[in-house]
Parts: sequence; C-alpha cells; structure tokens
Amino acid sequence: MTALAPAAPEKPGKVKAFLRLVAIEHSVFALPFAYLSALVAMDRLGTGVHWLDLVLVTVAMVAGRTFAMAANRILDRKIDALNPRTKNRELVTGAVSVRTAWTGAAVSLVVFFAAAALLNWLCLALSPLAVIPLVVYPYAKRFTNFPHYVLALAQAVAPVGAWLAITGTFDGSGPAWVLGVAVGLWIGGFDIIYACQDVEIDRQIGVHSTPARFGVRTALHISTVTHVVTFALFVWFGFLVDLSWFYWIGLLLTAAAFVYQHVVVTPNDLTKVNRAFFTANGFVGIALFVFALLDLIVM
Repeated sequence: MTALAPAAPEKPGKVKAFLRLVAIEHSVFALPFAYLSALVAMDRLGTGVHWLDLVLVTVAMVAGRTFAMAANRILDRKIDALNPRTKNRELVTGAVSVRTAWTGAAVSLVVFFAAAALLNWLCLALSPLAVIPLVVYPYAKRFTNFPHYVLALAQAVAPVGAWLAITGTFDGSGPAWVLGVAVGLWIGGFDIIYACQDVEIDRQIGVHSTPARFGVRTALHISTVTHVVTFALFVWFGFLVDLSWFYWIGLLLTAAAFVYQHVVVTPNDLTKVNRAFFTANGFVGIALFVFALLDLIVM
C-alpha cells in the first residue's frame, strides 16, 4: 500500500491573515479608555447611555487602529525583514500581499471617516487631523530617537475623540485631555520597554529609538519616569471628574501592574518583555475601566 503524502498546511484566508497582521486583539489597550471618556461625558450631560454612539466610537477606534497598524506594517516591511524578531511577519513572508494590506488600510480609513461623520460634524472635521500622527509614526523611527512619543500622541487622540463624539464641543473637555495624555504616555512608556528587545539590530540597520540611542538601562529609567507621570495624570483625572473609591481601587491595581512591569524587565533580563507588554498592559486598561464603570454606576 502506498503511503499517503502528508497534507500541505492550509494557508489562512486573506481576512484572517490581515487581522493577524494588524494584531486586532491589541485594540484592548486604548479602547477601554475611549469608553471611559465617553461614559464620563454622558454622565456629565445627564442624558443616559447612548448605545449607538458607543458602537460608533468602537467602530472608529478599531478602524483607526487597523489603518495605523496596516500602514505601519507596510512602511516597515523592509526593516522587519532585517530583524530576526520580526522577519516572520505576514508582509515579509508573503502570507499577506502588499496589495491586500493597502486594501485593508484603505477600507479601514473609509470606515473611520464614516463613523466620525455619523457621530457629529466636529468629529468629521477633526478626523483628518487624528490620522496625521498615525501616518507619521512609522516614519518617526527614521529621524528621531523618541518615536515612542509620536505613538503617544497618536494614542492620546482616543479619549479626546470619544469625549467630542458624545458632546460635540470642546467646552468642558479638560478631563478628556488629561486622560488622553495619560493614555498616550502609558502606551509610549511601554513602547520604550518593547523597543529594548531590538537595540543591537536597530543600531546595525539605522533604526532610531530611545533604547538604541541611550542604552537599555537609561531607556528603562525613561520609561519608569513616563509611567510615573502617567499615574499622576490618572490621579488628576479622577479628581477632575469626582470619581470615588471604586476608581481609586482600580488605580491601586494599576499602580501594582506598573510596578510589576518595571520589576520583571531589567537591563540584564529582557525575557519577560512580552509578559510586561501584553499581560500587564492589557490588565491596566481593563481594570481601570471596570472600576471606573462601577464608580459611575454605583455612586
């Protein structure tokens, strides 16, 4: 009897491969803070929960982030091919074609603008400005040692945009700006930690980053200071919107996650970067949102 040849591994569909390319699951990082900003704005207006607006905020957030990730992967594909850590990304291996990636990015951008238009005229008018840092970020590592703070600017847009989506005005939006800066610095700070993995290869191929310029030890100190400022801004936000003890419990858990993140990653041991990046940061967004939501509901 002739032995059957082993079946070739099934290639993932284009949509599935594209979603893996843009790491769609990472939307969990900033999305909870957009919800928090939107719900606080609704609470201040006293009009109850606008579920359609929350759906449109979700669509805009996910679409905007998908566009940003697709553009980042497209523009960085040659750099990714030179880095052992990223050489298996979908655009490098051919699992996703550049044409498919551009198509996905274009569709995401159209969806983003459409969601902004359905929210209100102010969101639509400002939506092109929100896209600018998303496009600049992939280029930032080519000319600045602080691309992480360009990413911070891009992420800071989420809470501010969510507030404007609900209120349609800049009046009284101060808390959203504080929360936006906090979220941006939070993500920028852990992007510095993440970049520590690539110091040597970045120096070899000319990619700029804080760790590549100043070394891992100094970069981790800069990340720590960034997260101290982040935490102070989270505290300030709590006072601005008069949140009570549920929020402060969530903030204590957030502080513990920050400490854990900076304890497990050291200049001599970067093996736990992924644990700090995915586990700790996913916990921060969800925990702070859940406890703030309990505060809004109960108090």
